[in-house]
Amino acid sequence: MAIISDQKIHNIISKVGLIDPGVLDASLKTARDKKQDFVTFLIKQDLIKSKEVGQLISNSLHVRFVDLAKEQIKIEILKLLPEIVARKQKMVIFRHDAEGLKVAMNNPFDYNMIKMLEKKVGDKVIPYYATGHDIKNTFGLYRKAIQQEYANTIQKHAVEAQGSRAEDVSVVRLVDDLFSYAYTNHASDIHIEPTAENVKIRFRIDGVLHDVLTLPKSILELIVTRLKILAKLRTDETRSAQDGKIVTKVEGDKVDIRVSIVPITQGEKVVMRLLASKGQQLDLTDLGMNSRDMEIVNRAILRPFGMLLVTGPTGSGKTTSLYALIRIINKREVNICTIEDPVEYDLDGINQIQVNSKTNLTFAAGLKSLLRQDPDIMMVGEIRDEETAGIAVNSAMTGHLVLSTLHTNDAATALPRLLDMSIEPFLIASTVNVIIAQRLIRRICLKCIISYTLTDKEIDNLKKMVAIEKFLDLDKLKDIRLYKGKGCDKCNNTGYTGRMGIFEVLEVDDNIRDLITAHADADKIKEQAQANGMITMLEDGFNKAVSGQTTLEEILRVTRQ
Repeated sequence: MAIISDQKIHNIISKVGLIDPGVLDASLKTARDKKQDFVTFLIKQDLIKSKEVGQLISNSLHVRFVDLAKEQIKIEILKLLPEIVARKQKMVIFRHDAEGLKVAMNNPFDYNMIKMLEKKVGDKVIPYYATGHDIKNTFGLYRKAIQQEYANTIQKHAVEAQGSRAEDVSVVRLVDDLFSYAYTNHASDIHIEPTAENVKIRFRIDGVLHDVLTLPKSILELIVTRLKILAKLRTDETRSAQDGKIVTKVEGDKVDIRVSIVPITQGEKVVMRLLASKGQQLDLTDLGMNSRDMEIVNRAILRPFGMLLVTGPTGSGKTTSLYALIRIINKREVNICTIEDPVEYDLDGINQIQVNSKTNLTFAAGLKSLLRQDPDIMMVGEIRDEETAGIAVNSAMTGHLVLSTLHTNDAATALPRLLDMSIEPFLIASTVNVIIAQRLIRRICLKCIISYTLTDKEIDNLKKMVAIEKFLDLDKLKDIRLYKGKGCDKCNNTGYTGRMGIFEVLEVDDNIRDLITAHADADKIKEQAQANGMITMLEDGFNKAVSGQTTLEEILRVTRQ
C-alpha cells in the first residue's frame, strides 16, 4: 500500500501550481490507466523535477528529505544493505556519520525495517524520504560495485594463472569471471584482442565498443585454449579460423555464447556473442514498435500462408524480431520449423535446425528437408542466394507461412532485391505480405536526462543533413523540446542505457503488387507505401526523439550509416 495516495500527491502539487491543472489531471488519469507510479510518471514526462516533488511530499509527511542525485554514496556504505533487500523495500543507505545511519526510504514510517536495520548495524537509523524514481536510479551503484569487484578479481586471477594450464582452477575462474563481468555490464559481445605488449578486453554495450580491461600478453594462450575446450574446438589449431558455441550459466541464467576465433599477426583474436535466454522473452512492443505497425504485423503472422520479411544490416536486431514473432504464433496445434545460422536461442516446442556447411546442410538444403516435415510455419534465418529465395517463395505459395530476413537498407528495397534473385514478379506480389525494416538505437538514460531546444545554428545544420520538414513543423521547430543524457554513474557517463528499435512496416496491398509486377524501382514502391500511411524509420526515430526516448544525434548516427 502506498504511503501517500496519488490523489493526495495531485492535491499537494495542485496547491503550489507547479503544473498546469489540466495537464496534472490528465497525467493522473494516464498514470492510473497504465498502472504506473504517479510520481515516477510525472518525473519521466519532465513535468516536475524529482527534487521538487520529493520535497513537497516530505514536507507533507513531516519527515526529512534527501536528493539522492546530489549524494556521493560510498560503495561500502551502500552495501550494508543487500541489493535484493534494498530493491524489495525501496530503500537505500546513503550515509553513515556521527548522527547514525541515514537511509533514504520510499516509506520512512516502516518501523519494522528500521528496527531490523538498527539491530544489524548496531547504530541508530535516521529515515529520510526519497522518491521511488530516485531510489530506483541509485540501485545502479550496486551494479557499479559488482563491476569493480569483477575487474579486480579478473586482474588477480590473471596474475595467478600465469604458468598454469588451461584446465587449472585459476584459468577456469578467470574465464568464468570474464563471462560474469560482461553479463553484469549488459554486454552483447566480448572482444579479446592481442597487441604486441598485452591483451585488450573490450565489451560491446548498447551497440558501442568500450575498453574494460588490459591483461598480460602471457595469459592469452591460456584464455584461448580454455575457450576452445568449452566450445569443443581444436586446441592444437592456431593458424585457421574456428567457430563454436558455449552453453553456460551466469547468475542463474542460461547463456549461449557464440565463439569466433581468428589468427591475427599478434596471436589469436576472440569475439564472443552473449545470448541470454531472457532476451527471447521480448515482444515487438518492448522493442519499440508503435501500435499501428504492430497491428499490421499481427494481421500478417495470423495468416495461414505468405511471407514476412525483416530487413536491416548485421546487428540491427532482425533475429530478435523474428523470435518475438515466433513466440506470438507458437501454439501446440501448429508445427513450426526453423533453419538458422546459428541457432541463437532454444525455443520450446520449435524444431530448430543448425546450418552446417561441413555436412552440406545449407539454408536451401535445410528448407527442402523442412518441407518434408509437414510444417505450418517456417523460419529461415536469412535468404542469401537464389536457390533459398526460390524455395522460400514457393513454400509461401503452397500453404506455408514463411518468416525470414534480408540484408537491405529499407523495406521497399527488399522487393527489387528479390527480383535480383531471379524471383518472378508475380510470385513476389503473390507471396510477400509485410516487410519490416529496422535499426537499433540507444535509449536516453533516465537518471541524467535533460531537455533542451535547438539553436538557429543547430537547426541549419539539421536541415543540411536531412529533409527535416518531412518530420517536424519548421515553424514550431524552435519550440520543440528534445532530450539527451548528461552522463552519470548509471550509464557510465555515456548518456544512454539500453536499446530499442526504430521500424518501418511496409504492407503489400494491391497498389504495391501492381508496382512489383511492373518492375517498379524501390523509390516508387516507397512513395506508394508512404501514401498508404507507412511511417519511415527516420520518421519513427524523430517521433522517439521528440518523446524523450532517444536523441536526435543517435537517430542521425544510425539512419545515416
